[in-house]
Amino acid sequence: QVRLVESGGGLVQTGESLRLSCTASRRTSDTAVRAWFRQAPGKEREFVAAISWTGNTWYADSVKGRFTISRDNAENTVSLQMNSLKPEDTALYYCAAAPTFRTNNDYVYWGQGTQVTISS
Repeated sequence: QVRLVESGGGLVQTGESLRLSCTASRRTSDTAVRAWFRQAPGKEREFVAAISWTGNTWYADSVKGRFTISRDNAENTVSLQMNSLKPEDTALYYCAAAPTFRTNNDYVYWGQGTQVTISS
C-alpha cells in the first residue's frame, strides 16, 4: 500500500501563484505515473496534469502554459506549480498514482486532497 499526502493549498487572489506538493510513502511500479486531479463543487473530478517516472508530462488544455508539474524521484515527491490562477481553478486538488498514464479516474492510489481557492 502507498500513502499519498498533499500539501500547499490555500486562498490566493486572481493572478497569483500556488505550489502544491504530494509525497508518496514509497515507490512501487504503481507509482510510475503521478498525477493531479481536481474537483470543483457540483462538478466531476477532472484531470489536471501528470508526469511519468522518466519526466514525460501531460496537461489538461485548461491549464497548459500556466501549470507545471515536476517530480523528485529521490524524495518520491511531485509538485504542481500553478501560476496566473483564475477563479475557475478553485477546487479540491488530489494527487494520484498509477502504473501508466491515463486521464480518467482509474488511478491506483489517491491522496486526501488539498483545497485551492482563488478569489476574484
